[in-house]
Amino acid sequence: MSEPKVSEGLMRRAACPHCGEPWLRPTQLPGRFRCVYCLRRFELVSQCPHCGEHQTIARMSTTEDMTCQMCQHSMLRPV
Repeated sequence: MSEPKVSEGLMRRAACPHCGEPWLRPTQLPGRFRCVYCLRRFELVSQCPHCGEHQTIARMSTTEDMTCQMCQHSMLRPV
């Protein structure tokens, strides 16, 4: 038997910056997230904590908006 193929239509979940598990979920406050696995909270910031590059925060439709365009570091800061 062959292994089942993963559908391309499946939504890819964001990984938690702390534990790395794909359980990061948005909260009721805009730009705030909580990991359902380790229960840590994060906020989306406009300035990259790693390289300092400033970005405009747009409404997030994908997880691509949570990484810095310059260094690919997470734009999430622990709260």
